[in-house]
Amino acid sequence: MPEPKSAFDATYPCDFYEPAELFEPDQMYTIPEIGRLLQGLEPDAEVDPDTEAVLVDWAVPWVMVHAEEMVVAEPLTEDGPGYYGLATDADPEADPDAEAEADDGDGSA
Repeated sequence: MPEPKSAFDATYPCDFYEPAELFEPDQMYTIPEIGRLLQGLEPDAEVDPDTEAVLVDWAVPWVMVHAEEMVVAEPLTEDGPGYYGLATDADPEADPDAEAEADDGDGSA
């Protein structure tokens, strides 16, 4: 149920990190790890399952909003999680134009 703003002692700006502020450029992170980072925690911080569920709820839309600034990697194991990281100049496969050129099949890529 909505609450009036007057019910709260204070309100704060809704500022979120940008991927370049959050990620180490040479590291890849799972969604739960990203959720921890968004809260100022270490990626491997121990959190209870209910807290982790909330962190994941925050992390998924954040990843979607910042998808153009990120790269994704397949899980390391068949049943493992996916990994996300900061897109850098060292990631040629992160350039959608490069992928489209390679898929042309005309040998010009």
